[in-house]
Parts: sequence; C-alpha cells; structure tokens
Amino acid sequence: MSVRTTISLDEDLLKLLKLKSVEVSTSVSTLIEEVVRDAFKEDSEDLKTFAERENEETIGFEVFLKQLEADGKL
Repeated sequence: MSVRTTISLDEDLLKLLKLKSVEVSTSVSTLIEEVVRDAFKEDSEDLKTFAERENEETIGFEVFLKQLEADGKL
C-alpha cells in the first residue's frame, strides 16, 4: 500500500534525484523509497550484529593501545 506524503528537499538535491531517476528509468518516489528502505535495512543489520556481540569482552582504548605497543604493532 502506498501513501502519499510531502517532503521538503534542498533544490539541488531534488535536481540530482530527478537526474538520477531519468538515468535509471524510475521515479523519484521509487528512488527515495529505496534509499529509506536501505537505511532501515542497514540499521536492522547493525542491531543484529550488536546483539550477536553483546557478550564479547570489552577493552578500553588505553589498554588496547598499550597492548599494541607491547606487541610492537605501534
């Protein structure tokens, strides 16, 4: 189901979207929907990764830096 909405865009950004839509033979609406969908998909993947790693040991910046120095990596 599609719902009509109004958004405000910078003039140059809208021009770029229109040019891109012609280039890929699709509508501006479809391009915007794809970008929004991809952004939420990326968020979803990030949340899954966070959940998978929540039990991993954490290490502070200074401790890690000292380990790298001790290992001769810095």
